[in-house]
Amino acid sequence: MEQTHFPTWPETAPKLISVAAGRAPADTVIRGGIWVNVHTREVLPGHDIAIVAGRIACVVPDATYCTGPDTQIIEANGRYMIPGLCDAHMHIESGMLTPAEFARAVIPHGTTSMFTDPHEIANVMGLEGVRLMHDEALLQPVNIFTQMPSCAPSAPGLETTGHEISPEDVAEAMTWPGIVGLGEMMNFPGVANADPKMLAEIAATQNAGKTVGGHYASPDLGPDFAAYVAGGPADDHEGTCEADAIARMRQGMRSMIRLGSAWYDVETQITAITKKGLDPRNMILCTDDCHSGTLVNDGHMNRVVRHAIDCGCDPVVALQMATINTATHFGLEREIGSLTPGRRADVILTSDLRTLPIEVVVARGQVVAKSGSITVECPHLQWPDHARGTVHLGHALSDADFRIAAPEGANQVRANVIGVVENQAPTRALQFDLPVRNGLVETGELSGEADVCQIALVERHRATGGVTNAFVSGFGYQGCMAMASTVAHDSHHMIVVGTDRAQMALAANRLAEVGGGITVFRDGQELALVELPIAGLMSDSPATDVAAKAQAMMEAMQACGCQLNNAYMQHSLLALVVIPELRISDLGLVDVRSFTKIPVLEPVS
Repeated sequence: MEQTHFPTWPETAPKLISVAAGRAPADTVIRGGIWVNVHTREVLPGHDIAIVAGRIACVVPDATYCTGPDTQIIEANGRYMIPGLCDAHMHIESGMLTPAEFARAVIPHGTTSMFTDPHEIANVMGLEGVRLMHDEALLQPVNIFTQMPSCAPSAPGLETTGHEISPEDVAEAMTWPGIVGLGEMMNFPGVANADPKMLAEIAATQNAGKTVGGHYASPDLGPDFAAYVAGGPADDHEGTCEADAIARMRQGMRSMIRLGSAWYDVETQITAITKKGLDPRNMILCTDDCHSGTLVNDGHMNRVVRHAIDCGCDPVVALQMATINTATHFGLEREIGSLTPGRRADVILTSDLRTLPIEVVVARGQVVAKSGSITVECPHLQWPDHARGTVHLGHALSDADFRIAAPEGANQVRANVIGVVENQAPTRALQFDLPVRNGLVETGELSGEADVCQIALVERHRATGGVTNAFVSGFGYQGCMAMASTVAHDSHHMIVVGTDRAQMALAANRLAEVGGGITVFRDGQELALVELPIAGLMSDSPATDVAAKAQAMMEAMQACGCQLNNAYMQHSLLALVVIPELRISDLGLVDVRSFTKIPVLEPVS
């Protein structure tokens, strides 16, 4: 499908000037609204917005002078007119949806601009996958800007990906029309130690005049943090406390604070603004990861802005953090982020600035949603067949593939165990003493540690047949069950968690059969299945259908004893070997505090 070219400001300047001067009629006028000006932090009643060629020509008390007989009138009826919302850092793949279906899901929530890092598909399909995401993004009726992924693998030497991203790939992508920068630089030790490959990617981005995304997941704010900032990343979304936000802003970074499906990092950091009184220009709201259920049932950036307000933030300041602050950070202040002349006409009408009901959404001058329903099409790309065949196990798995053998003669072992932390990306490094029966380590009720179960990382890119086994705690699973997913950030092998080895084999084989997704088994029966056939990460089915299956999946997890909030997100990140403390990869158990592999078992003395 041919991509549409949205005219630039210089291309439309003659029309904008003519309308603003009253020499020509506007295409559309939004009449009689309250103008929320995010440049000056003012709320100004009695204004009209005149639009031509998809851009704002003027915002004036009365646009009658540039209204013609064919001008479309949108009656604001005294409602607030606010800029379309921007998500500064996100991964479309985490929604389990293609760009088209993701756009369809979030447009009714008022999101008109997204800054996406498709590093999930980059790990599976390489540069080709990034290009496919980029191309479908450019077809949409809203603004989806792409950041070229920087780290595939995220931690070289500690994981194996389906494809790798090189500095040459980054340099090529910087020439594509929809690329606005480099995706999150997750290899923070590499930057801090001046790794030539990481610095080459950063240089290619900076030489193109584009923004370098950051990802500093360490709590250490000493020399390593200083070295990371010196390397060039311009923002960071991995902060979890007020001190993190302050440190980043003081060093000239933008502190991106996130509310995703499972990451609740706004409340603990926004106090830098609400209580410490720091300048809010360098704080930005984002989601990072939202699955389809959250998008359909709870919202997107509107949910984040409401939450920031509930945490004590002034509503207009919260809106700045989701509009103009984001646009300025990416060098797009003259394109998006405010309701001012020349900008893309991305406008929301809402009757309340605190509860933020999204009543009308205008994108590029076109009404795209009303009262929670989308009113436009979101075009799909034709994905190649090989993008739908990415799960290669090498052989059918059995319970033998998930056995963890104990040292000969041992009756008990001490295990290093990944500890899940509710509502946060970091895990804890735990240790448990587990019993040995018939030479195999036992978990769950058989071990006396009911909340310890097995976790496995199954290689799925090159059909090696490799399975890495370890232990995890915190899900609360009970009975004979297993959950498997081909979404396993960031290498996206297959991750399997269970209390029974036979169930783990059933779940893994089921995902190989359907070409990827998420499944939950209990007592030999499949309780839920979310098919994600595109790269094992996404579905091109409607968001409502995927959300319904995702909801059934979460209910199945609960039926198996898991009561964590959005536990699926924790499940999918257990292989992310750049966030402390413990993770699993296809190469073993990784201690992210030291970026070293450690043994799963330690003999009890």
